[in-house]
Amino acid sequence: MARMQLEPAYILHSRPFRETSLIAEAFTREYGRVAVVARGAKSARSRWRNVLQPFRPLLLSWNQKSELGTLTAADQVASPPALQGQFLYCGLYLNELLMRLLHRGDPHIELFERYRHVLSELASETSPQPLLRIFEKHLLEACGYALLLDREYQSETPVRSGSWYEYKPDRGPVPCQESAKNRITGEALLALHAENLNPGVLPELRMLMRRVIGYHLGGKPLTSLSLFTA
Repeated sequence: MARMQLEPAYILHSRPFRETSLIAEAFTREYGRVAVVARGAKSARSRWRNVLQPFRPLLLSWNQKSELGTLTAADQVASPPALQGQFLYCGLYLNELLMRLLHRGDPHIELFERYRHVLSELASETSPQPLLRIFEKHLLEACGYALLLDREYQSETPVRSGSWYEYKPDRGPVPCQESAKNRITGEALLALHAENLNPGVLPELRMLMRRVIGYHLGGKPLTSLSLFTA
């Protein structure tokens, strides 16, 4: 049986388990997404009752002998970011993306640090759209779905700022006419590639990422998107 000690983590989601316990899905720095049973966590006297909440920076310890571990300690190490209104909804959206796209047990240290940074930026009420688009880009890359943004699919011709493209979610950009459905400008693709997003390209990129993420989720909608327009 493996024993993990004092692992930096955030709770993504929790659900009831038996009468007094919870199953907590956590995003950890070294182990990626993990699921642990927090025994007695629903009890009024539980030391974990108010700790296992989203967005709180935690140090988790657990024992693991199957896919489902057993929590042994959970300590909050800093104040959680004060997310309110649309910024709270953005955080919930990120958590759902991580739950839906990451496999358990796959470490993503760089993505963990990006997640921590985005939460901090959302708490300072930084404009959320550029933060979300860039995080989505890196999340897709971490999952093995890296976006082709600077070259045309198959031809390898460099994407041109003034041209129109249809983006094939499983392949990449293909030249098209301005009248084509689901078109996007080369300017928007190159801006996302460079991670330098101006307000003019954000509507296009939001629609692009909805299509690509929806494709990789098999068309199953994200619950958090019903709360706001991410």
